[in-house]
Amino acid sequence: MPPNLPAFCPKPLAALALSLLLVSVGNAVRGQDMGKVRETITILAAPDMHGRGYVEQGSKRAATYLRRRFRALKLHSFTRQYAQDFTITVNTFPGAFSLGVDGRLLQPGTDFIADPASGAGRVAGPLLPLDTLIFTSEAAGQRFLTQSLSGQVVVLRQRDADRLRTLPDAFAAHLNQAAALITLVPDKLTASLADTQHAQPRLQVLAKRWSGRGQQAAVQLDARLERQYPTQNLIGYVPGRVQPDSFLVVTAHYDHLGRMGKKTFFPGANDNASGTAMLLTLAEYYAKPENQPAYSIAFMAFGAEEAGLLGSRHYVAHPLFPLSRIRFLINMDLLGTGEEGITVVNGKLFERQFQQLTQLNATGRFVPQLAARGRAANSDHFPFAEQGVPTFFFYTRGGIKAYHDIYDRPDTLPLTGFLGIFKLTTRFLNLLGGQAGAAQP
Repeated sequence: MPPNLPAFCPKPLAALALSLLLVSVGNAVRGQDMGKVRETITILAAPDMHGRGYVEQGSKRAATYLRRRFRALKLHSFTRQYAQDFTITVNTFPGAFSLGVDGRLLQPGTDFIADPASGAGRVAGPLLPLDTLIFTSEAAGQRFLTQSLSGQVVVLRQRDADRLRTLPDAFAAHLNQAAALITLVPDKLTASLADTQHAQPRLQVLAKRWSGRGQQAAVQLDARLERQYPTQNLIGYVPGRVQPDSFLVVTAHYDHLGRMGKKTFFPGANDNASGTAMLLTLAEYYAKPENQPAYSIAFMAFGAEEAGLLGSRHYVAHPLFPLSRIRFLINMDLLGTGEEGITVVNGKLFERQFQQLTQLNATGRFVPQLAARGRAANSDHFPFAEQGVPTFFFYTRGGIKAYHDIYDRPDTLPLTGFLGIFKLTTRFLNLLGGQAGAAQP
């Protein structure tokens, strides 16, 4: 069972406590500069950050920027220059990236992307649609397994790619003999990262951009599996004035998907320049002497979240202070919208804390709605939660749908809920800190 924080004080003491919180945070909130927030997001999502990935040192550039911001705020550090270094294995696409069908060039990012585990290659060959009878006819399956795929570009639909997992491994192994694979995706192109690499080029093409009359394809794709790629978490903190050995923690991942070729990159404005901007905004608030918290507050900017929560997993395996000292952790990811409020992952697990959050929001009307969700392994809170650390993960709802694509740009973000989430979060953290002296059940 999750540990419980003390219940609210009986009225009218609860009302008095909330009023004090409104006053203490209200003055600082009025001074928050949304222009600075947008500037932070724009810098992190700019072309010269290269998608904060693993081509052209994108993740390192973003880390350098965050380190400079941490220093400017005079955050304390557990390590040299705030860094917790680690290495990852990641597949990258640093060079040539093109697809032509019957002499017509498709546009990278808009019309097609690379499969995250795609291999490299330069291929020119005939298109071969996958025979879907292999899923229902044993004879068709046997014909497929004996058919030569050498020099051919096999084309299949997304649903058939998914169905291949239901067939014996021999079918997937046979497809490895093709010169290249093209998967037609029905709705949108959604990129991701992988730590493995196939033997041949594999592309995902938006179905509506594909001509069914195609006969020949030409593929050029440079892929490099980077092993032991150096990256880092960045961690600073503000020491507590009452219990400095106990911590509240705010986290956000600063990495994104990087580049595909020389001309295509993934800005990652919502995911997660927005959450990183919130982390920096909260750090700026608590770094001011008049806002020094009762508990220490640690600000953890994680790398390699998009590669499988690797930064937060590394921290949990190598904590800079005991995980048992974390009283509560809030993870910030996808905070660029908010028209419909926010979802609170783990809100159904930590019911008392969610009730406190709900009461604060009812008083201040900061966001339109708080929706509680259960356990989910969808961001950097999860490795902590698996070790028994009480955690929430906030993400906004409503607005734009850009996600893991080239359209997640700064100019698309309404930031409707950003200021309200800042106010709600500071009140919640202050409420937790205000209970530092209370006995724990």
